Amino acid sequence: MITVIETVKEMQNISSKLIKSGETIGYVPTMGYLHEGHLTLIKKARKENSKVIISIFVNPLQFGPNEDYETYPRNFARDKKLASEAGVDYIFYPSVQEMYPTEMTTNLTVTKRTDVLCGKNRIGHFDGVATVLLKLFSIIRPNRVYFGLKDAQQVAVVDGLIQDFNLPIELCPVETVREEDGLAKSSRNVYLTMAEREEAPHLYKSLQEGVRLIESGKRNPEVVIAAINKYLKSNISGEVEYVEIHSFPSLLPLRQLEGKIIIALAVKYSKARLIDNIILNVT
Repeated sequence: MITVIETVKEMQNISSKLIKSGETIGYVPTMGYLHEGHLTLIKKARKENSKVIISIFVNPLQFGPNEDYETYPRNFARDKKLASEAGVDYIFYPSVQEMYPTEMTTNLTVTKRTDVLCGKNRIGHFDGVATVLLKLFSIIRPNRVYFGLKDAQQVAVVDGLIQDFNLPIELCPVETVREEDGLAKSSRNVYLTMAEREEAPHLYKSLQEGVRLIESGKRNPEVVIAAINKYLKSNISGEVEYVEIHSFPSLLPLRQLEGKIIIALAVKYSKARLIDNIILNVT
């Protein structure tokens, strides 16, 4: 039987009892409107922990002034049903007032891993992500936390947050869940028009083209990026915001492709912005 918790105090009390009784807590932070990507994280947490907690909280701190906070899809009844079927024990479902009862006197500023990819055009976004996650980690006190690698920059930021603050939490990144045609699953896919949805699989195909070039021996990142851009411009109508290659998870620039790297892109459609990436080891 799934339990919904709406207050910080009750969530803290339950977590304390679980920890004292020797339970392990697997935690999946979400903003709701659950899809198969979230459910994959939940199922992995279910396998690896005796208790699973998810949070559903659309965090206003991580939305910029022109972003979709007000229109972000929300359907708690649907989310509760899906979470229950996936084996979640507790849903932490606080209001904004509960999470931020007064103006914050302290906010985190993320100083590394945010000046590239989505972070460079979303000033303050990852500050908001880090701030709410530190609050949530403090409230729930999980043993393990699960994030999808679709938002690999977020994974890199969370990795830094856990290391910097010596948090006793194991970060468990999970591979991107995709539709049969390769499109990364996302809550925002519902905003695509039929024509946009038909061409959207080319995002992943362009990344695969980059991998193919690397595997054929190309080691100059600019050559690989140019090939991906050429593929995208030939196959999609959306605006290519960026195609970038960096080390992972440090997200530093590379002159030569070697070690663990990320190839990532973002494409803006009429009502949806899609991101995708591939992470690979280059030897």
